[in-house]
This record gives sequence, C-alpha cells and structure tokens, in this order.
Amino acid sequence: MRLGGDLTARCPTDELSLTNCVVANEKDLKTGQHVVIKTSPTHKYVFTVKTHPSVVPGTIAFSLPQRKWAGLSLNQEVEVSIYNFDTSKQYVGTMTLEIDFLQKKNSDSNPYDTDKMAIEFIQHFNAQAFCSSQQFVFSYCDKLFLLLIKEIEAMDPSILRGEQGSSKKSKIDIGLLHGNSQVIFEKAENSSISLVGKAKTRGARQSIINPDWNFERMGIGGLDKEFSDIFRRAFASRVFPPDIVEQMGCKHVKGILLFGPPGCGKTLMARQIGKMLNAREPKVVNGPEILNKYVGESEANIRKLFADAEEEQKRLGVNSGLHIIIFDEIDAICKQRGSMAGSTGVHDTVVNQLLSKIDGVEQLNNILVIGMTNRPDLIDEALLRPGRLEVKMEIGLPDESGRVQILNIHTSRMKQSNMLATDVDIKELAMETKNFSGAELEGLVRAAQSTAMNRHIKASTQVEVDTEKAQKLQVTRTDFLASLNNDIKPAFGTNQEDYSSYILNGIVKWSNAVSDILGDGELLVQQTKNSERTPLVTVLLEGPPHSGKTALAAKIAEDSEFPFIKICSPDKMIGFSEIAKCQAIKKVFFLYALLFACNLISLSLHSLDFVPIGPRFSNSVLQSLLVLLKKTPPRGRKLLILGTTSRKDVLQEMGMLDSFSTTIHIPNIARGEHLIEALELLGGFQEDERTKIAKEVRGKGVWLGIKKLQMLIEMSLQVRERERLIPSLSLYCLYLQTFLVFCKTLFSNTRLIVMISIG
Repeated sequence: MRLGGDLTARCPTDELSLTNCVVANEKDLKTGQHVVIKTSPTHKYVFTVKTHPSVVPGTIAFSLPQRKWAGLSLNQEVEVSIYNFDTSKQYVGTMTLEIDFLQKKNSDSNPYDTDKMAIEFIQHFNAQAFCSSQQFVFSYCDKLFLLLIKEIEAMDPSILRGEQGSSKKSKIDIGLLHGNSQVIFEKAENSSISLVGKAKTRGARQSIINPDWNFERMGIGGLDKEFSDIFRRAFASRVFPPDIVEQMGCKHVKGILLFGPPGCGKTLMARQIGKMLNAREPKVVNGPEILNKYVGESEANIRKLFADAEEEQKRLGVNSGLHIIIFDEIDAICKQRGSMAGSTGVHDTVVNQLLSKIDGVEQLNNILVIGMTNRPDLIDEALLRPGRLEVKMEIGLPDESGRVQILNIHTSRMKQSNMLATDVDIKELAMETKNFSGAELEGLVRAAQSTAMNRHIKASTQVEVDTEKAQKLQVTRTDFLASLNNDIKPAFGTNQEDYSSYILNGIVKWSNAVSDILGDGELLVQQTKNSERTPLVTVLLEGPPHSGKTALAAKIAEDSEFPFIKICSPDKMIGFSEIAKCQAIKKVFFLYALLFACNLISLSLHSLDFVPIGPRFSNSVLQSLLVLLKKTPPRGRKLLILGTTSRKDVLQEMGMLDSFSTTIHIPNIARGEHLIEALELLGGFQEDERTKIAKEVRGKGVWLGIKKLQMLIEMSLQVRERERLIPSLSLYCLYLQTFLVFCKTLFSNTRLIVMISIG
C-alpha cells in the first residue's frame, strides 16, 4: 500500500463517478478504505476508496464534483493518508441534504418520493464517508441530482446497543453513513423539484431500532414478547453496523415462520414487520395464488417474486435494500414432498423452486421470507432448517394483559368520541374473555356495538333510526355482556357450553364414593399441573351404563381451570368414515396440545364402534388411540386425558386398558340408604312420599344408575296422581336384583307410562 504524495487524475468511468468514491490502483489502496486528502495545512477532505485497474499507480482519480468541491486541478500533487473513524462518535444519525436537478434542462414537474429516495440513497452510499458542505451527484429514477450536505448529526451509540437514546444531538463535520442513518431532503432555493414523503422534513422518519415502539398505535396487542423475540433473532444483524457484522462473519436471517391458531394476529404481525423496517414495500402472497394449471407457470410465479431482489443485489451488492415476501397460508404450496399421491407433482416443484431461491447455489442476502400457517406439521421439513425459515415463532392466544391491549385498540375510537359508557371496565372484559383470540375480541366489540345500535332502531313498518337518541348512543357494559353470552364464543380453549350440558343437573353426591372420585380427579389435575416427571396423565372412568361417568369427567374438567378443555365424543363423529374419525381425534391431540401449557381432553371410547351382536370394532381408530394415549406432549406442555367407558372388559380384550395410567370405578346406587339420599338431593318428592319409598327399600339392595334415577323422577313429575307411580318406583328398585323380575317390572312400568301419556 502506497501512501504519501499522489497526483490527481480524472475518474476512469462515468459509473464510478456516481459512487462518490475516489478511485485508486489496488496496489496503492484497497476498496472500502477511507483516506484523508490534504491539499494544504488547513484543508483536509475525507473520501472512501474504490479500486480500478485503469488508474495508474501513484495517482488518485476524482470525479468533477469532487474536484470542484475540494478545489483540485488535474495532476495536482496531494497528500494521502488513511483515515480511521471513531465509531462511537462518528456514525451518521441524521444527514440533511439540499437537492436539485444537476442540469436545469432535464428538470420536470413529477413528484419524487423522498422516502424511497432516502432508502435508495442509503443503499447506494452505505458505509461511505461524508463531510459537511460536500457536493456530489446522485442518480435516481434515471435522473441526475446535485446534492449538498447541509448538516450531519451523530448517532447516539446507546441506540446501537438497544438502550434508550438521548434526545441531545451532536453535530459533526465528518461522518460514516450507516444502514440505520436517517436522510432528510430539502429543496434547494429556486429549484423546481417537487418533493413528497416524510423524509423531506426533519424528525418525521422513525428509526427502525427505536426502542419505544407503540404496539397499540401499530394495531398490535398482546404480542409484545413475540415481536421482541422476532426482532432479536431476525433483525438485530440488519440494523447493526455493517462493518461489525462483517467482522463477526454473521449472516442475516432469511426466513420466519409464524404459526398458531386462526385469528391470533399472524397476518397482522407480518404486515407490521414490513412497515417497521426500512425496506421495500412487502409483497403479500396468498399461497393458493401461486398455483397455476399450466406447466411451469407455478414455478415462474415463485421466480417473479424474487426477481426484484436478484436485480438489486446484482446492482448494489451488499448495499441492496431488504425485500420482504410474505406467504399467507404457506402450507398450501409447501406441503411435504411426495405426500400428495396421484398429483401432478406441481407442489413438489414449487417447493424445490422456493428452496433454491431462499438458500440455493446463488444465495440472496437481501430477502426476508415470512410464512404463516396454522398447520406447521404439513410443511416440508427442508424449508424449516437453518438458513431458510429458521425462526419459528408461535403466535398463540393472548393472555389477560394482551387482551386488555387488544380491547383498548378496538375501543379507542369510541373512547375518543365519548361513545363508550363509563361502566365498561376493560380489565373486567379481559378476565371474562379467557382464551379469546384477537379476531374474536374484535368480533365481541362489533357485536356490542350492534347491540347498542339496535336499541335505537324503531320497530315499525319501515326500518328507521331514532336520530335524536342515536346522537347520544353509548355502548354499555350490558351490551358487552349480552354479546359475550349470546353472540361470540371462543373457538379454542374452555367453551363452557361444550361440557356444561353434561352436568346440567349438577353432581349428586349420594354417597362418599362420589366425593372420593372427585377428590381423586383433583389430585390427578394437580399432578398434571405440578409434576415435571409426568407431563402426560391418562385416566379411565369405567362403570355401568347411566352411572354418571361423563358428568363426573366434565365436573373434573370444569374444576381443573385448565386453559384448554376439549371433549371428543361419538356424537360429533356421526357419519364419519374410519379415516375421518382418526383425523378428527388426531387434530384434537396434535393441534390443541400445542396451544396451552395445560390441556385436558375428555374422550368417550364408544367411537370404537363396538357392538355386542357380532363383535366388531374399528381397528384404525383403535390403533390411533393406542398411539395418541401414549404420545408425550411437547416440552413445556402438560396433558390430562379422561376416558369414559361402560365396557371395561372390551378394552381389556383390545389391549387398550394398559394405555391408561390409572382406572377409577364409577358405581351405581346399590343400597336403599343411598337411594333415599339421592332422592333428597334431587328433590321432586314430598317428605311423606320419600318416607313411603324409604320404608320399602330400607336395608335392601338396589342397582340403579343416578342418570336413570333422574329420568324416573322427571317422569313421575308428569303424573297428576303421583301416588300411582310411587309404588312403581320402589318396586323398580327392589326387583332389580334378578333379571327376570327386572324385565317384568320394566314392562309393567313401560305400560304404565304409556297409559299415563295417552290419558
């Protein structure tokens, strides 16, 4: 490397003259170095170097604007020395530029977007030295502009460390342009150029590393932690000084996969990521839009998405801007290769094309691919490895503080307009909307608004609005609660209606056995929540028909307060084929086991389709259950499974009984004293009527399910002369000891009920 006295020369090419760099021979200097050009003891100028073989060693080439600014003539001897920046003080925070057309004859009246111009400027001149009052030429949209640096402010180094920045700005004479610098354009005096955009005024642009993002203003609630994690993994390297990133040998993250249940904000987060970054306008693509019936067109659609990024990387290299491509429903086009039997193979070639573009032989370093799906299990594994969609972020249901943020976002306009009643407590609504997704919370606000507006609609021959009252419209707490109870129900989590129907009449504790069963269930719930050794607990509730097995399972589920409770019962699979049943059961175990830390699945084993006449059962369903009952949930998740059956012997023959951790027997009412206790708890009979029944059954054995007993009591309430049925009820209980007497009593009771209903 030769330093010292050099002779000035002309810039060898027009392209190099637009780079604002001085040009030297590679024997003298290296590309990217910064040099001080000293023309006199008091005049010093700092430039960045590029090398070109046509430059004669011992000379240094300048463009015409550079020679004009520095007052240089051709073949003038100048003193050249290396300049080292103090990165703690000399990074450019904000640079204000005066802009005008280079040649007046090429001026036009078209508006120029200063925001896009600033992005292009930073990409073109990134990591270059600039001095106050410097003049240079900038090419944009095939037009040449003359720029004059009016002011340079240093960047606060604490921002680069992710800390709170200082409001005090320090001016500097020499600065190094940074990927996160702000560029402000000001129209030159007497210039005819038309500027639009935020970058034409000071302070309007927001730094992408500003630690004070307002997520509520961005329309995002409950995703602060996820946003922070994504920024840490995917964007920290992009906003950090490029020279430090290069020294570390760090490669940028190229892909993010956002997965989770529908309505939780995946698409919204992807769009806000694009707005948050100093990047090109994001390209949003729905997965199915890529597919085309013509051969090769689907792959061509993928190539078109990356064409702009490829062209810009070839033109600007490491200074190329970030191109964001967002795939909504990415599982539609990136299914496991070879999984679609009988297809034309289009999906496989689309996956291959996408893989080659993200991380193929010719790698693109200026792209960020964001995929969104609620079925991550369907996506090809090659797409999820590091270097591709390596940052996998679960966007789950918001917690209570997140729900407060979301509700505040959707009610902010009503608050500003004084249309939200003072009795509406957002924190109360957040507590009542457990396991609601963001979309469901928005739907709740809309439903409350509709309920409030409906009060001011006149019920007449025509639909009219009472305009006088409408001016005083307010959405009240009652409107929200009415919508919560009647209109909006959570698709995930504990939908109370799903299991409350099984305990419609409550739990009748006719003996200590029922209390013991509930106590055992509570212990199993606590074991699931607290134990680190047993994340999976499976329990079988078995007993005779009508003994209340499902009701007890639903009560255990209700008292557990698990965030997710799902009941898988045969009535929801009517008409399903064996494959469809397996898929439905797998969906319950797989998808929902990923949503919450603790989950409870109540499973009725009648879906095996066993029949006693000509024994038959679904082997596919059986094998699916055998696998799923033993499958340990993912790390950090807990799962409690409650199964119910009235045919324990059948499960034993199938080899399914050993799949459960423990078995709890649910008995029938077997003693007369227990029957009387149940009658007192259930009600429906007067004191003298219960005395008559007690006299008949005291000290005798009975065999009656609590569910059957409730049905008989309801039948008796329909009889005008209740005394006619009281003997039948007591006889029903007494004569159940033998099969023949049971049949006789059953038929006599049946005839009695028919006669009553006819009469």
